Amino acid sequence: MRVVRVLSAVLLTLGLAAAPAAADASPSPSQDGSSAPTRAGTSFRTAAEIEQGQLATASGSTGDYLYWSFPADTGQRPTVKATVKLPESHASQTWQIDVYDGLRRRQACQYGAQTRTAAADASSVELACVLRTVRAWSEPWANDPLPGTYYVRLTATGVATADLGLPVGSEVRVDSRDIGGSAAVDGSLAEPLVPGVATKPGEEREDAAVPAGLEPEDGWASGRWSDRWVWTAVGGILAALAGVGGYALTRGSGRPSRAPAT
Repeated sequence: MRVVRVLSAVLLTLGLAAAPAAADASPSPSQDGSSAPTRAGTSFRTAAEIEQGQLATASGSTGDYLYWSFPADTGQRPTVKATVKLPESHASQTWQIDVYDGLRRRQACQYGAQTRTAAADASSVELACVLRTVRAWSEPWANDPLPGTYYVRLTATGVATADLGLPVGSEVRVDSRDIGGSAAVDGSLAEPLVPGVATKPGEEREDAAVPAGLEPEDGWASGRWSDRWVWTAVGGILAALAGVGGYALTRGSGRPSRAPAT
């Protein structure tokens, strides 16, 4: 019975430890969009900075390249969504979003409609890209997502000549799902990937470029404690208790009373 009581207490502790992990799996809360940018950059250097959870808007012309940047940290799985509001009259158009990391390496989408073609009578087109989970560390030759600044590029491809320059509106939003310790690796970066550069609002001069100031609300977490350590410790405790319980169940009650004395 003692073994049963001990195991019950351990299972209760496991339930309490699992609660934070479950909370980590929920999408990050939306932030107030009042301070979200209402313009987009035209290059990596002038990309408009947005926080995760903000709804950024921008006006542009068909054929332009529109850029935004956002921070992504270890254990996050970012989802980039974009909506393009098309002019009343236009030919068929194909729109695409691409995501690049701080080293300007194009990151593959796990799933989502990264490219879509809008029919001639469509008023808008919606795009989405779900990235792979951001890792704390990776081999130099790999193309794994790492913590740092990420860039979103929105543009139309294969546009008819008559449609070039037509006004369009765009909305971009980035949210992340925290994967937690299941995505943890043995290693960490000393610093996030090239934070990138951004242009001060209202200034377009080349000499106005300054280091990007965006970072996660709680700071960069690369190399910090992970709930992976909790599950490792709990697994060791359970293994020890299982050994003690197995011994208690199989050792028997000692020397039988009917056995002759030696």
